[in-house]
Amino acid sequence: MRLRSVTALLATLSLFGLPLTGLSGCDNHGSTFGVEPPAKTVPQRAPPSSQVPNQPGTGGSGPDLSAQVKPDTQRTLAPMPSLAPLVEAVKGAVVNVDVTASVKNAGFGDLQFDPFADLFGRGHRFMPGPQVRQGAGSGFIIDPRGRVLTNNHVVEDAVSIRVHLDDGRAFDAKVLGRDPLTDVALLQLEGVKEDLPFVKLGDSDAMKVGDYVLAIGNPFGLASSVSSGILSARARDIHAGPYDDFLQTDAAINPGNSGGPLFNMRGEVIGINTAIIGGGNGIGFAVPSNMARALLGQLEKGVVRRGWLGVAIQDLTPQLAPALGVDVKEGAVVVQVTEDTPAAKAGLQRDDVVVAVDGQHVGSSKDLTRMIGFKQPGTATSLDILRHGQKKTVKVTLGERPDLEHRGIGSRSSDGVEQDEKTGRIGLSLRDVDPRIDGQDAPDGGAVIAQVQPGSRADDAGLKPGMVIVEAGGQKIRSARDFLKVIRNAPSGKSLLLRIAVGDALVLRALPVP
Repeated sequence: MRLRSVTALLATLSLFGLPLTGLSGCDNHGSTFGVEPPAKTVPQRAPPSSQVPNQPGTGGSGPDLSAQVKPDTQRTLAPMPSLAPLVEAVKGAVVNVDVTASVKNAGFGDLQFDPFADLFGRGHRFMPGPQVRQGAGSGFIIDPRGRVLTNNHVVEDAVSIRVHLDDGRAFDAKVLGRDPLTDVALLQLEGVKEDLPFVKLGDSDAMKVGDYVLAIGNPFGLASSVSSGILSARARDIHAGPYDDFLQTDAAINPGNSGGPLFNMRGEVIGINTAIIGGGNGIGFAVPSNMARALLGQLEKGVVRRGWLGVAIQDLTPQLAPALGVDVKEGAVVVQVTEDTPAAKAGLQRDDVVVAVDGQHVGSSKDLTRMIGFKQPGTATSLDILRHGQKKTVKVTLGERPDLEHRGIGSRSSDGVEQDEKTGRIGLSLRDVDPRIDGQDAPDGGAVIAQVQPGSRADDAGLKPGMVIVEAGGQKIRSARDFLKVIRNAPSGKSLLLRIAVGDALVLRALPVP
């Protein structure tokens, strides 16, 4: 029998029990698979096939390789590194989040706005159908009582939420709090009767570019899918919001991974997988765990309140520095100071360069925005500034950041007024009038409609975001709290007469009370 290839010859040798110690993996030293390298030989030109004599034991012509085969050293194969123990230790705390959510029609007739068309690229599509959407994301349990961290965009406008565990159990869940500006949300599983598996938040600041990471989630509905990679970059600003500070990773992240954990090699969550670049391969982003940890206390209470200065700022550039008479290369330049704000009261001026907050270096306008935004309103704060080249320290008591993006959320108005079940069924989200963002003096105040749930009583009554309720049931409305009191005290089934400001005009609306 003539052997047609070296592969066939090696297979024959193996059948006869001959050791194959001359083979190795890709290791240059020939020891990857625990075998000896072949003896060094002098390369020779092979004779023509017609001149190769028959070799003993081969049944035909071919080279005799038996002289190159070393005795078996009896070494066992070296074990390959595996992430299986890490995956086994943490996957029980990773959950799938199924959401039914209302959809804001936004004047597109019977076309449905579907943000789950592209969870990460922020792309959207419109499609005919009822004004609800079905979506699926991921999350992870952070304590045995069943609190779950996920993304805001996964549960935004949720009508119902069902959370599935890796072991097959499923729980209904409610939103405790969410923050659109960082895309973080906190859920509570309902009906938990025994301790659940959970994972801990790690220190995202301790991660270095090149560190290994592991992602687990529900991409394209494929539950408990695992991918791995490295931390590719830190502090990425992808223009998703004012507090962007994303971790970048090349671990495979896909639609459905939203809200899932990014682990370090100790099994600690160091990021919440949130976004990918549309069309990008191996470019994913995660909210740092330290940012999520800083928000947990407020998310538990249902509303996130942020510190606020009341200034417009921009980055200090090499071109601006000499023109402003400063000898630093980094900082945040004050472009404008709004009247009657904490900054104005503290004496901040245009062209001041903020270089530190409470002793912490400010490298850019984004740095200043994050530092102030993650402090609580009412916090006494020190700003180190340069004014005309002279160093100064300014003491300021922070105010509360207004809803500049007009994203009044959840079951509370932006001033923290909690809505009860009755007001929630009306389908309204409210906030107080703020002349800084509503463009009016509004001396008598009012309740601004921030959101209207499609198909709700409020929607049927013709209420629209931006309208200002100034009177309800014959009572003057000066704040969101005033309106909520009227609604709570109104008899069910009554039609409540509302007087509403739309620009400079007043209109009437009748709102059915559930």
